Amino acid sequence: MFVKPLKKIGVLISGSGTNFQSLIDTVHQKDGEIVVVISNNCDAYGLERGKCAQIPAVAVNPQEYPSNEAFDRKIIGLLKEYGVELVVLAGYMKIITSDFVKAYPNAIINIHPALIPSFCGVGFYGMRVHQAVINYGVKVTGATVHFVNEVADGGPIIAQEIVLVDDEDTPETIQKKVLKVEHELLPRAVRAFCLDQLDVVGRIVKKRKNNDEGVLLQ
Repeated sequence: MFVKPLKKIGVLISGSGTNFQSLIDTVHQKDGEIVVVISNNCDAYGLERGKCAQIPAVAVNPQEYPSNEAFDRKIIGLLKEYGVELVVLAGYMKIITSDFVKAYPNAIINIHPALIPSFCGVGFYGMRVHQAVINYGVKVTGATVHFVNEVADGGPIIAQEIVLVDDEDTPETIQKKVLKVEHELLPRAVRAFCLDQLDVVGRIVKKRKNNDEGVLLQ
């Protein structure tokens, strides 16, 4: 019986790597293979998570490169060296260049801590997103997994999940709620990609069944 090889995944991080850990726990060596984790922060704890899982962990200092384009060429080169087919931005605090997007069309997935198109785009990252949610007074927020294109947080949406905002919530408590959702939503989206269950039509992502695998992102 022919067994289809696992898709090779490269993960980009900037910090503690909790979303990366969720991928290690649920996707790695099951539905896909994480072949490298790369960080633009030499002190990112996520690199240690990679080493503990025996995944090659590489730090690349952007200050050593004359431009964002030169830095991204280095990252792309590393990803190609490891044979990466899917790039996952798991808390990667750097906007990638158009050359990066062109190198991996509809094969870069990002997780954003809000319901796109709200509270997204340039300047909306980390705790700034949750503070904006509080300031605006919305009653729901959540997490979005999407493909990456040349517009910050503007690529086709793969999946979203809602988190309720309570009157007593702070940016810190919202962050905890959203992060819990992220740890479930991102692996489901990555698994669906690895199983070839995602079709992109314009900016619409359609989920389809593959044999007996079922639809993952309902």
